[in-house]
Amino acid sequence: MTSHEPNSPAPDATAQMAFWRGDFGREYALRNEITPERLQTHTRAWARMLNVLTGSMPSTILEVGANVGINLHALRQITSAPLYAVEPNSLCRQRLAADGIVAAERVLDGTARAIALPDASVDLVFTCGVMIHIHPDHLPASCQEMYRVSRRYILCAEYFSDKPETIPYRNQQDLLFKRDFGALWMEQFPQLRLLDYGFFWKQVTDLDNLTWWLFEKG
Repeated sequence: MTSHEPNSPAPDATAQMAFWRGDFGREYALRNEITPERLQTHTRAWARMLNVLTGSMPSTILEVGANVGINLHALRQITSAPLYAVEPNSLCRQRLAADGIVAAERVLDGTARAIALPDASVDLVFTCGVMIHIHPDHLPASCQEMYRVSRRYILCAEYFSDKPETIPYRNQQDLLFKRDFGALWMEQFPQLRLLDYGFFWKQVTDLDNLTWWLFEKG
């Protein structure tokens, strides 16, 4: 499989990506400011999701679809590993670089289907509330690209449905798709080993009813 050169541009011409690269994506960023309360909630969530890796924590971490970086801020509370971010929206990339949580050269313009990093270059690759916004036709290619970049671990935290379904999102169609993403990963890559999984119930965590899976490459 072809490797990408770091920091090379990675266009994606899908209808969904046009929304996220434009005003719709910028408005989403402005709605998701990083507050001390949100940071505390996400830090607890990441401590739980990575608990099984105690003693073998990832040495480098990439978030695909980082937005303004709440997950990366939370990870910085529990690890000193170098962080990477792939994000299609320019305003979010500027914010990530300005905050200093991710070194500017590791803030990459890209998408799940086009990541400007070499093969097996990052220990842990993850998404959080991102695969739900990828059209089902493009999920296999997105998974393949994230798998390519990961050296060891893959984690996804997404809305769950036992059957694929499309949900209206902020009065827009074809922007939110629910399914069993854990099964998707395991069907596409049978060699993956499930390390742990769980559910963050909004009622008690303030997270948005996310189901998560942590895999290790075989």
